Amino acid sequence: MDLAEIFRVMRRRWYVLLPGLLLTAGLVVGAWRVLPVSYSSQSTVALLNSRKGAAADGNPFLSMEPSLTGMADSLARNVNSDAAKADLKRAGLTEKYEVKIADNAQGPLLWITVTGHDPAAVLGGNRTLMAFTGKRLQELQADQKVAPDAMIRITTIVPPQKPEAQLKSTIQYLVMGGGLGIALSLVATFFAEARRRGRGTATPPRHRQGPGGGDGPAPRAARPERPGERHALPDQRAPYEQRDQPTVQLPVRPAPGTGPARRPPSWVK
Repeated sequence: MDLAEIFRVMRRRWYVLLPGLLLTAGLVVGAWRVLPVSYSSQSTVALLNSRKGAAADGNPFLSMEPSLTGMADSLARNVNSDAAKADLKRAGLTEKYEVKIADNAQGPLLWITVTGHDPAAVLGGNRTLMAFTGKRLQELQADQKVAPDAMIRITTIVPPQKPEAQLKSTIQYLVMGGGLGIALSLVATFFAEARRRGRGTATPPRHRQGPGGGDGPAPRAARPERPGERHALPDQRAPYEQRDQPTVQLPVRPAPGTGPARRPPSWVK
């Protein structure tokens, strides 16, 4: 089946294809309006060397040691733990969040991301999470009895950004649903075409071939044999010529001398 034949089938069975397409379009539009839109807000923080460690040159950004990156990873794991999630929930953060080391970062940079359906709650949650992250950094160092001048500090590199709608996943789901609806509509169209063709091309009855090579009537069913009835064997039947040829009776001429005597004429005495 080529492309032209496909279009001809779609044109002939438009009454099957069109309702399927309209139903698919209606479902996609309805899902677009019903499905909630997700918003996301992101901020970036960096870990700085302690005041005592940066006292040599006075610039903490010039003394970012590799150990700060390890501390950033430990801090991200702690904030993502279940205990931290329970503390944040009591603080009013109910949206989904994530804290991780920034991609392709060349220093101790952390991404703080909050995702939810309410833009105002997402933005407020990001601020709450930033404050909680700085507090948890101090608590981790205080547990090790680190002197205040030797504690690692945290600073904001990118403040919480305005929440943006995350439409990529929603559009992907809608495209998948629309493609499935179109595929089902096409399957129903060709199924209807196949059924119609099957009815129009029914198999004709087979005929028996006659003696001359043409189609003859179907053979008749054999008559059941009655009790006591016997059939003659093939070799006991008369030949075909003798059976069908009529009998003709020819006249028989009398033999000489056996007929009646002739009377003489009247003038003979």
